[in-house]
Amino acid sequence: MNRIPVFYTDRMVANNYGGISPSSYKPREVLESWTLEHDFPVELIEPHPATLDQLCLAHDPHYVRGVLSCREQNGFGTKQQEVADSLPNTSGSMLAATRHALEHGGVACSPSSGFHHACYDHGGGFCTFNGLMITAIALHLESKVKKVGILDCDFHYGNGTDDIIAMTGADWVTNITNSKGYEGRIEQADEFIERLPGLIRQLQDCDLILYQAGADPHVDDPLGGFLTTSQMRQRDRIVFQEVKALGIPLVWNLAGGYQMETLPSGKTSIQAVLNLHDNTMRECVRTYCDD
Repeated sequence: MNRIPVFYTDRMVANNYGGISPSSYKPREVLESWTLEHDFPVELIEPHPATLDQLCLAHDPHYVRGVLSCREQNGFGTKQQEVADSLPNTSGSMLAATRHALEHGGVACSPSSGFHHACYDHGGGFCTFNGLMITAIALHLESKVKKVGILDCDFHYGNGTDDIIAMTGADWVTNITNSKGYEGRIEQADEFIERLPGLIRQLQDCDLILYQAGADPHVDDPLGGFLTTSQMRQRDRIVFQEVKALGIPLVWNLAGGYQMETLPSGKTSIQAVLNLHDNTMRECVRTYCDD
């Protein structure tokens, strides 16, 4: 593989709504960092948005229609049309990246966030539609996958993913997530790194692994905090190397990250978060492009 396929469209982006999560606009800043600041070997591919029917595979249709029409609150707690318009595109990015990885093997990236707290009939925690489960169920129904593994290395418990698994009977999905597969405390950082290869091997019978490469486990994150920068990069290296050795297609996304700084100009910078996502891409390139 010469380049990492990245499934991005400007339609994924909604301007900052003024809250503490940058996930609505983070995809654009991440892509600018990867392509303009660092010139990583990525191939940008524009995904199609997820359809209404695909969104309803993992969610109550009344909830989906309510969010898209701005009658129901999204996961940010607002009813903004711009956010609603972006949501089919974030899930569509995940779905398109996964199709590509299954068809071509190796790895693909969806620079998306806002998935794992989205439950069957409601959102929360900056998450509205669960692109992880939308993708898994859609491809399972198409007989593209029999078993799917989710390695959720965001700092927080992916309660929405477990809720949808239970509500839809998707017991063919294995969800390894914080507070379920491991606990994230500072004193457990070394233990987590040591356990990670074993956690990945629990997914060795899966046809696909979805990896949430969250930036919020960083020790300086205001909503996370137990891994150093070097440990975060080691986490990513282990995931990419172990999954590649298993020969299982891997799709990764951005998930959380909340380090924000107000500059003298008054503009908000998420440079610390971008640095962590840059490191994830570096390790992805190192594993999949440097053979």
